[in-house]
Amino acid sequence: MPNSDNTYGTFNKRTSHFSQIDDGSSALTVFADTDAAKSHFFTTEALAVWDECCTTLQWALLADDNGDNTKLKVTFDFGTKGTPGLAEADDWAGQYNSRKQALQDSDGWFANGTTVTPDQTDHLF
Repeated sequence: MPNSDNTYGTFNKRTSHFSQIDDGSSALTVFADTDAAKSHFFTTEALAVWDECCTTLQWALLADDNGDNTKLKVTFDFGTKGTPGLAEADDWAGQYNSRKQALQDSDGWFANGTTVTPDQTDHLF
């Protein structure tokens, strides 16, 4: 569950799309729901980072050109802990970035091959 630190508003809203790598050698997984898609694309540790660091977080399935739900979309933003003098790296967005980078560096962010399309404007909220 996302954190609830929205007393001072939320910031840095972003939306990204995640697609399976389609090399033509096998069929893509069609997802029944967002939980199945999240588990396909991300490790348990990565999902914990999303849940702990984001203040607002919403997921949705996306259909491919065949109309099958083979993709995932996320919109997220961050509140602030509101502690005077808190270093930017220790606030929620900084924690998200550093924890994500640590998992990426150890090949622990994505659970399967994934193509990321960041900086989308079709926000979910």
